[in-house]
Amino acid sequence: MDTGTHIVMGIALAGIATLDPVVTESTATTTSVMLGAIIGSQIPDIDTILKLKNNAVYIRNHRGITHSIPAVLLWPIALTAVIYPFFPGANLLHLWIWTFLAVFLHVFVDIFNAYGTQALRPFSTKWVALGVINTFDPYIFGIHIVGLVIWALGANPGYTFIPIYFLLIIYYLLRFSARRKVYLEVKKMIPDATEIIIAPTMKFRQWRIAVMNKHQFFVGRAVKDEVSILDQFNRVPVPETPVLNAAKKDKNLSAFLSFSPVYRWEIDEYDDYYEVRFIDLRYRSNDYYPFVAVVQLDPSLTIITSYTGWIFSEEKLRKKLEILPG
Repeated sequence: MDTGTHIVMGIALAGIATLDPVVTESTATTTSVMLGAIIGSQIPDIDTILKLKNNAVYIRNHRGITHSIPAVLLWPIALTAVIYPFFPGANLLHLWIWTFLAVFLHVFVDIFNAYGTQALRPFSTKWVALGVINTFDPYIFGIHIVGLVIWALGANPGYTFIPIYFLLIIYYLLRFSARRKVYLEVKKMIPDATEIIIAPTMKFRQWRIAVMNKHQFFVGRAVKDEVSILDQFNRVPVPETPVLNAAKKDKNLSAFLSFSPVYRWEIDEYDDYYEVRFIDLRYRSNDYYPFVAVVQLDPSLTIITSYTGWIFSEEKLRKKLEILPG
């Protein structure tokens, strides 16, 4: 989920914690638990700082080890160790319990996004991505804001958020059902599909679709259970050529390939350089595919420049690459 949603979820959990009689028996425990819930709801995303280094490192590592099983166990211990000295009168066990729940909830809800997490590490490096909830879901965020307003008006926060979370469970089940309908419709249209990727959007009844069979890629969308195929591409295996082999050594392209399961590739040759481009097919937006990796190499196949990330115009891509168009 996005940072804002994780924050309101942390505050909501802090509100639910007030139903714990041990939490409310002392000011120190109440305050420390609220801090633990709010900070714990954010701490797995500390790897966002990797963006300051470069996109390649961020793409390879975001929601990786910081969302793993060891991390879920260690974050609460570390946060409890930091918070407790400021509130020595707090109940240590209940501070740890609510901090653990906050960390666990963060990783758990991220599993439902299309991006997913490596939540099964160290047992598996597979990305767990159920693809039923958009990274920012206005309904989930909105109902939390409603709960916070009710709390601010004087209602009991625990009794406010418990029914809200029951409603959210129903909402998640509805999303699974809606996604299943889209999946079955896609399977009807492309019965020989070998992989079907369905990604949610911010709109409840709209989904992005990327499909593979043995020979083609299909890119489409679903609106109100009606599936439309918008683009089709022949699947062309990436050949073993000197240019492509040299490009694959680039850190940005390598990061892209570690993250993207459905992509097409292009090679352009100019007077004084080659340009290799890999395009993720999962994120079509306004007839454009914004998630790319681009590598430029000189005639001796030395990498000149490269980029991976989200780009919504060719002009901006050229600025990122810092050379003029070919």
